[in-house]
Amino acid sequence: MDKSCQNQDHSKCPIREMLTRLGDKWSILIIYTLSQAPAQRLRFSALLKGIQGISQRMLTTTLRNLERDGAVKRHFYPEVPPRVEYELTPLGKSLLNPVQALMVWVEANWGEISAARATFDAANAKKKDKAA
Repeated sequence: MDKSCQNQDHSKCPIREMLTRLGDKWSILIIYTLSQAPAQRLRFSALLKGIQGISQRMLTTTLRNLERDGAVKRHFYPEVPPRVEYELTPLGKSLLNPVQALMVWVEANWGEISAARATFDAANAKKKDKAA
């Protein structure tokens, strides 16, 4: 592990910083959605429609962060009206294998996860009933 990660100041840890970015609610969904685009590029409006629940502001912020990190490239076309498209960079595309591995893991283990949640929820419901 990077020596900076061993310090008390976790803000200088690149691993923590990137896990925070990729672990947010929207980054992985944006990366996955861009990877599924037929032409490997999507307009902002198509991303907004394709990612259920994301706000325009959050999409803008997350795309800027991914662009800053080098995972997404923004293409601006000075037309009337202006057109903007986004695509994954080679760095962004390199995230697809770990993302797909995580998705496969979730699918393979969803039954066990659901059962564990149900057991936990039932045990905690009984505790709440006894406390009331």
